[in-house]
Amino acid sequence: MPLVLASPHSGRDYPADFLAATRLVETQLAASEDRYVDELVAGAPLLGAPLIRALFPRSFVDLNREAYELDPAMFDEPLPAFVNSRSPRVAAGLGVIPRVAAGGVDIYDQPMRFSDALKRISGFYQPYHAALRELIDATVERFGVCLLVDCHSMPSDSPPGRDRPPAFVLGDCHAASCAPAIVAEAERVLLEQGYRVARNRPYAGGFTTRHYGQPKRGVHALQIEINRALYMDERRLGRLAGFDGLAAALMRLVAALGVRLDQLAEAARRER
Repeated sequence: MPLVLASPHSGRDYPADFLAATRLVETQLAASEDRYVDELVAGAPLLGAPLIRALFPRSFVDLNREAYELDPAMFDEPLPAFVNSRSPRVAAGLGVIPRVAAGGVDIYDQPMRFSDALKRISGFYQPYHAALRELIDATVERFGVCLLVDCHSMPSDSPPGRDRPPAFVLGDCHAASCAPAIVAEAERVLLEQGYRVARNRPYAGGFTTRHYGQPKRGVHALQIEINRALYMDERRLGRLAGFDGLAAALMRLVAALGVRLDQLAEAARRER
């Protein structure tokens, strides 16, 4: 199947040196996870779509950022010129090495050495993205096209004055990262299963979607945000009774997207 699924924020293996350095306990850090998302889509390889997932937590290294998106306030020394220290994510404390956890709580009470950040980037961030690129390239070589589905979860609460979040948000960077026909198919399959779906609001797609999505080259990237209230108790972090039903719905989505991608690949072959 010409799909690759990714779950970059569902890791729960907390390195001992990270836990020793943080001022927070593991339960506080867990609020930043997309917990269980990797399990919700674990059936994708049985359908022929490989799945890559991070084992380490987002609060340790955030894979949905640029490699050197870092906050100077976190370090005990000036950062090199190649570091992107002025992005909106950095300003919010959410660079590739996050400064804050969910709720804006500071993760560290001591400054970090830049060399330690480099170790995390070279040892965790770069291998993940190298493996993801390899999966995408292999899929394009085999099928002539690839859809990367970047899987995330979102909290069920909403700020005052905003509508209740939908079940799913589909992010295609406002039609820049994915062919409209693919997004329309994803929306159709989810709507037919009774879910409320939004596009690009409030999540249009992060670094992964922007970086890998190049529809003119046959690589499409779609970010999917899943409302956590559908499958987990957000306070106790346990699975809800609807977990298996949601996983089955997601596999129906994967299967339908695979068919749609096959159709697009066949159309492209005919045009050539």
